[in-house]
Amino acid sequence: MSKVRWGVIGCGGIADRRTIPGMLLADNAELVAVMDASMEAAQRVKEKYNVPYAFDNTDELLAVDGIDAVYIASPVFCHKEQVEAAAKAGKHILLEKPIGLDIAEAEEIIAICEKANIKLGVGFMMRFAAFHEKMKEIIAEGKIGKLVSARAEFTCWYPTMDNCWRQEAKLSGGGAMMDMGIHCIDLIRYITGAEFTQVAGIADNQVFEYNGVEDAGYLIGRLSNGAVAYVGANFNIPDEIAKCALEFYGTAGSLTAVGTLSQIETGTVELVCGDSSAQYDAQQNRTMAEPVKLEVEFGNMYTKEIEGFGKAVLGEGEIPVTAADALAAQKVVESVYKSNSGNTHIKL
Repeated sequence: MSKVRWGVIGCGGIADRRTIPGMLLADNAELVAVMDASMEAAQRVKEKYNVPYAFDNTDELLAVDGIDAVYIASPVFCHKEQVEAAAKAGKHILLEKPIGLDIAEAEEIIAICEKANIKLGVGFMMRFAAFHEKMKEIIAEGKIGKLVSARAEFTCWYPTMDNCWRQEAKLSGGGAMMDMGIHCIDLIRYITGAEFTQVAGIADNQVFEYNGVEDAGYLIGRLSNGAVAYVGANFNIPDEIAKCALEFYGTAGSLTAVGTLSQIETGTVELVCGDSSAQYDAQQNRTMAEPVKLEVEFGNMYTKEIEGFGKAVLGEGEIPVTAADALAAQKVVESVYKSNSGNTHIKL
C-alpha cells in the first residue's frame, strides 16, 4: 500500500476550508469518503472535491471497504463516540484538538485507541509551518542563548451566535483558551522542547457572553528549562488589528514572529542577536542590533500534517503529533481554568 485511503468525519468547517484541500495535495493520501451530520453539507463537499462517497452518519462511512484512516474534525462533544466507532472498525485516527471535553475524556480516548492498537495523531497543524520549524531549529542550536521567555498571542473576532458549539461549555469544553490558546501552548512546547511546570491563569468574558466559556484567556507559566511563558487567547479582538505575535527571548538573541499563527503559511520572523558578555549600561542608551529577516519556503501545513501521519500509518515513520502532546497541552489549558476559579497557581 503506497497511499493511505482516508475518510473524513465532520467534513464542514476546517475540513472543507483547509484539511481536505491539503489532503488532496498529499502524495500518500487518497480521499474515499466524507461524512457530516448534514447530508446536504456532505453532498456539497463530495461534489466539490469529486469524492466517491458521502454520508450523514459515522457507521456508514466506516463500513466503506478500503478506508485505512479517518480524520475527525467534528465538534469536540462528538469525539469520544466517533473515536470509539473508528477504533472498533480498525481505522487509524487523526483527531482535531482538543481531543476531549476534559482531561478525563481525553485519557479515555487515548486508552480506547491503545487497547485497539490504533494509531492516534492530533491536528496541531501549526507545528508544520516552515517558520515554526525554523524557530525550533534556531533555539536548539543555541543562537539566542539561554531561553528566558516565550510569548504567544492568538486571536480572532467571534461574536455571540446562535447554535455555535464553541460558545457552549458542554459542547466545547472551553472557550478561547481551549480553542486557540491550546495552539500557542503546543507551539511553545514544540519550539522550545520544554514542558510547562507551573501555571497561573485568567479566563473571563470581557466582551461577549457565551454559555459557560470564556471569550478571553491568559496564562503565565514556568517551563522546565527555567524560562517563563505567556499566552493570550482572545475571541474578542477584531481580526484586522491583531498581530498574532510569537516571541522568544534569550540571553544572546530574540526571535519575533508576526502573523505566523494562522491557518495558512504566512507572516514574518526576525532574528536579533546580541552580546551576552556586555557589561551593564547605567545610561541605558540602547542601540538595537540589526534584525535578520528569516527566509523559508512556504508550503501547505495541512498537506505536511496528512503526509506525516500517513507515513506513520504506512509504517514509514513515527506519529508527528502524538496523543501525549495533545494531553500535555490540554492539561495546561485546564490548569488555567483551575487557577482562575481558585485564584491560585497550579503545579503540573
